[in-house]
Amino acid sequence: METPVSVNEKKEFIRWFLNRYQLKRRESVWILNYLMSHEQLLQKVHFVEDAQFCPRGLVMSTHCSREVPFRFYKENIMTTDAEKSFHDIRLNREEEIYIQINFRAAHLSYQYAAVLEENPYIQTKVLLSEKDRKYAEDFLNQSILLHQKEKIQKEIDAALDQRDKTKFAQLVQQLNYLQKAGTPSP
Repeated sequence: METPVSVNEKKEFIRWFLNRYQLKRRESVWILNYLMSHEQLLQKVHFVEDAQFCPRGLVMSTHCSREVPFRFYKENIMTTDAEKSFHDIRLNREEEIYIQINFRAAHLSYQYAAVLEENPYIQTKVLLSEKDRKYAEDFLNQSILLHQKEKIQKEIDAALDQRDKTKFAQLVQQLNYLQKAGTPSP
């Protein structure tokens, strides 16, 4: 069973996403900002793939993607009217909402992977060999490790700029630990 994604993780992702991508419809930005400012609603938000199969799904796309700009699905009805979807979200706070965000290289984004949940309304019968599963797991672990190292290196640069020797020493120790942890054993 997968670990639920926290409200803070969702907020962090939305903030990251809105700072880097431009959505095709400005109403999509309004909706994401609205969700981000209401924790009760954010608890009901799930980032998934194939949101059109969910009882209440939103599909949003950036300019760098070839997907449809905006779609809202409720039961068996689909609309491209963002205002209707906004009112539905506002008036039905207790209902789960599944959001699909289409952007370039989404499958390579560890930020998106961190909040992406399995769509419970899709039966996926993917059979992976043990070798493929291990390869995917190793790839994900290496991506996370690389991100952690890059983050610490930026913090080290900031500590140097601030001439904070204590912080610098602490961060170098963390980086060394990560370097050792990421080295494959012989």
